[in-house]
Amino acid sequence: TVRDVCREHGVSEYTFYTWRKKYGGLEAEDVGKMRDLERENSELKRLLAEQMLENGAMKKAHPKKGWRS
Repeated sequence: TVRDVCREHGVSEYTFYTWRKKYGGLEAEDVGKMRDLERENSELKRLLAEQMLENGAMKKAHPKKGWRS
């Protein structure tokens, strides 16, 4: 049963059903690609946030002229 499999692998049933909902119709190769894309997306979001913070700091440091390199 699902309960037994979850217990054997140390996963809650809630997690099992969440994963099934997310990955249910995908092949193993597609799951790997999806995970890679999710990692890449997270990295891009982090880089964007860092750039936005840096831009904000530059605007505060040079409020009238704007910052130019």
